[in-house]
Amino acid sequence: MKGLATIYRRELAGLFVAPLAWILLSISYAMTGWLFVTILKDTGGDIIASVRFSSGESLPYWAFMIFLPPLLTMRMISEESRNGLLEFLLTSPVSDGAVVLGKFLAAWTFMALFWSSNLIYAAALHGLGAPPDWPPVLGGFLGAVLVSGLFCSIGMLSSSLTSTPILAAFGAFIGNVLVLLLPHLAGLFDATWLHEEVESVDVMSHFHRTFLVGLLDTKVLVFFSAWTGFFLFMASRAVEAKRWR
Repeated sequence: MKGLATIYRRELAGLFVAPLAWILLSISYAMTGWLFVTILKDTGGDIIASVRFSSGESLPYWAFMIFLPPLLTMRMISEESRNGLLEFLLTSPVSDGAVVLGKFLAAWTFMALFWSSNLIYAAALHGLGAPPDWPPVLGGFLGAVLVSGLFCSIGMLSSSLTSTPILAAFGAFIGNVLVLLLPHLAGLFDATWLHEEVESVDVMSHFHRTFLVGLLDTKVLVFFSAWTGFFLFMASRAVEAKRWR
């Protein structure tokens, strides 16, 4: 896509120029380290339990997963649309898909760095002579990156539908919550077929049954890739609609 690399570098540099990115990374590393050490002490040195708890079996983990992508993506399109910069960008020789994908990749890269703290702590333990079970560690990181990509794509779609960043963040947050709570909402209805269909799109179940135990299921990879691509496609169509207004 024409202009993709330029958009990506511009957005990534914009994220790390602002102090918010460094504050969030510091919070991430501090939170993950505290959870890791706390569970390590409480379990008498159970490294596997510590990795699982800090990689998906704790409330702070999923709170960051739900809240952070909307905060990263809320301004990427809506702010430029409000300030008139999006019109200028769309009149340049850059495709709509490149605009959306470049901004998405910048947010996704930040999220990958955000979740890399577990890899650092696991490597530190390995260097100290207590090697962890690496498949769950790497699987947890891959799962976090894929779930973050899905939520960032929802954030991009929300940001492309409004010119108000706060509204974009709120819409993305609601979307993320609905995606996670979909199986519980389906439980309110007495329909077996509905439960079976919802089970196939249960994000948290896919995460815990595959990545967090160190398994690599191609069906789960396709699931996350397909839904992320769908939301990015819808976001690019929304940006295209702005071009022709």
